[in-house]
Amino acid sequence: MRFLSHQMTDLQETRKKRKSHFEDIKEVCMAKVHEMTVWARGVIMDKEGRDVINIFAAAAQMEGKFVQAFDNYEDLPDRVLVTVRKYVRLSDEEIEHKYVYTNDQPEVVVITEATIVKGIDILRGMEKGGTLIINTNRSIEEMLKFIPNADLLSTVATVDADAITGVRTIDFSGSEGGVDASGIGKGIAAPIVGAIAKVTGMIKKESLATIVSDVSGMERGYNEVKIKKLG
Repeated sequence: MRFLSHQMTDLQETRKKRKSHFEDIKEVCMAKVHEMTVWARGVIMDKEGRDVINIFAAAAQMEGKFVQAFDNYEDLPDRVLVTVRKYVRLSDEEIEHKYVYTNDQPEVVVITEATIVKGIDILRGMEKGGTLIINTNRSIEEMLKFIPNADLLSTVATVDADAITGVRTIDFSGSEGGVDASGIGKGIAAPIVGAIAKVTGMIKKESLATIVSDVSGMERGYNEVKIKKLG
């Protein structure tokens, strides 16, 4: 009986090792999907939030990545000043979950207007080790006071996009039949995407420069973003 017990234990250990080995192979074979969530305010900042994800996606696509960029349909139709979310995903391989219209586990969260951090779980779904980028002229330490689950973060960054451009573009290009005639990345989205490139390294500044209308603003965002590593 003792011999049989040892055999069963050895068999269980072997199965565990095989399962672990299979999971390791599966993880290697499945390309990583990077998720970024952008928070904005309805109508008055909807275009800026949309520009951020579209610029990021276009730059990543230029660099040979597979991308998805879309609104959170739960937030639509957007209302003035009410928070709205935009999503972008990128991967080295084709992204399979095409019809999931939320980011379940964002690695990067971008806040286009600083007061959004108050009273909202902006990091929802994020696993430990995430990145937060905020458009604000306040210090990183001051902003962290409003984020109760800041322990999830490994990196926090701030960029004063409003001071860099002084422009927030408003249009109705997200509305049915609307046409965006103002260009992409003409307002605060330009320095914000520059900051994203610097902080995350997911896209190159050179790629952004071929897409944004305000190249100077994008480069200032890249150069002026303040970054703090936590933990």
